[in-house]
Amino acid sequence: MHSIEQHPLVIHTDWSRSWGGQEIRVLTELKELRKHGFRVGLIVPQESELAWRAGVENIAVYPIKKFAKFNPGSWWDLIILIRALKPAVINTHSSEDSWMVGVIARFCCIPLIIRTRHVLAPVSSTFSYKFFPHIVFTCSAAIADQLALKGISRDKLIVLSTGNDEARFRFSRQHRESIRQAYNIADPDILVGNVAFFRHYKGLAFVIRTAAVMPAHFRFMLVGDGEELLGLKALANELGVGDRVIFAGHQEQPEHYFSAFDLFFFSSYEAEGVSQSLIQSLLNGLPVLACRLLSTVETLGFIEDYRLVDYNDVTAAGQALQDLARLPRRDPERMEKQHQAVADHYGTKTMVQSLLETYRRFGVFSQD
Repeated sequence: MHSIEQHPLVIHTDWSRSWGGQEIRVLTELKELRKHGFRVGLIVPQESELAWRAGVENIAVYPIKKFAKFNPGSWWDLIILIRALKPAVINTHSSEDSWMVGVIARFCCIPLIIRTRHVLAPVSSTFSYKFFPHIVFTCSAAIADQLALKGISRDKLIVLSTGNDEARFRFSRQHRESIRQAYNIADPDILVGNVAFFRHYKGLAFVIRTAAVMPAHFRFMLVGDGEELLGLKALANELGVGDRVIFAGHQEQPEHYFSAFDLFFFSSYEAEGVSQSLIQSLLNGLPVLACRLLSTVETLGFIEDYRLVDYNDVTAAGQALQDLARLPRRDPERMEKQHQAVADHYGTKTMVQSLLETYRRFGVFSQD
């Protein structure tokens, strides 16, 4: 039996104070690595939600006031902390922490420095990708292609999509019936859903505008919360569909809601790497209507029951929902086939296997 001090220490850093797909990915990786014998920890702003949630999971949190690359004190605090921790791996996630921790990790000769790129958005600078990390994880092949076009060596880029729990996000008849009963969704009704943090690029106004042109038996449910909530509610009322668009709020168990849906309307129109809610809907066996986006098209290539439309093309979206609604509803054979195909590419087991193989390639092994 090896003592815990002999197990490699993996440290993740993130300057974000919010809670979303990126932060869920960070916490998921740390929890999975701990299961495989690694010591894990997190360097984050002390008031971030990620710090709180990691603490609940008994993951070591090393809080700092802020990442500020023009503040000498912030640099010094990080240098002292990283020197004291002596991690085998440092994985950075956001812009500010990647600049600062990347430089310090190189200076401290950390064996493996990783930069994770989560979003498909314009790259303002390639400096923190080219010179600090040994490798760059990208959450989709489309992101890897984008960075390669910016001059990042293909040898440095590794596609590592966020893993989603293939057991958790399975269809449940029990959850379907309980959620639909709770919200008075009749069995003949077609429930179209979306699960998201309500931010502008999630395109949820498109869902509501589409709801306004659909027959009355099409009901819509938006699960989540965020800065766009009040505006979305106002739009639903303005378009006369306040009674057919349900705002279910943030839910810690979204898998219950996926089971209640008949169709998933993925309305994001920019920035997404590989959306976790999209993967979760696919694992649940749902047909999907989605906006054309490189990372989204990449993901949907593994399934059959989907339609693509341009963002804000309400007419096309309405027709696509009608087409998808004619598919067999919750057919066990179709759902299982889709679940397996998606789990093979985007399940947690697949992510962890790729992660551990990468660590071993750089000489970082768990003692278990």
